[in-house]
Amino acid sequence: MDWLWWLGGALLLGVAEMFSLDLIFLMLAGGALAGALAAALGAPLALQIVVAAAAALLLLFALRPFLLHSLRERTKLVETNSAALVGRPAVVVAPTDASGGRVKLGGEVWSARALLVGTAFDTGTEVRVARIDGATAVVEAAGDRPATDGSGAPGAPAGL
Repeated sequence: MDWLWWLGGALLLGVAEMFSLDLIFLMLAGGALAGALAAALGAPLALQIVVAAAAALLLLFALRPFLLHSLRERTKLVETNSAALVGRPAVVVAPTDASGGRVKLGGEVWSARALLVGTAFDTGTEVRVARIDGATAVVEAAGDRPATDGSGAPGAPAGL
């Protein structure tokens, strides 16, 4: 009858996997199923636990990386939230330098600062988002050429 407890645990872990979608709980559920098999074959509880743990570890470290790699090859990764904004163009709506400013990004006004110290962007200048720091867009000059400090030489990265 011990195998029913293992089976119940495997089902609960399977339900938890539906919420996480990380394949971790699924591998643990596989370990629980191995424990259920050991219990059904009449193994003592200590051996059931060892079998369940060994199977879960084997699945986690051998099968899960292969499954994740295969899944990522077949499914395009879609960036969301702030990660989706990196690389997008923005328009300066208030003068922006390394200490602050404002840009219009994706139809919204964001607080912003220049990536390079000594770089300043005037209102109406098109810039590119280099990264997002909290609620601040860190911007650089749009196009292939880096932003300059006015002398033609690139400035030093801000905050580094």
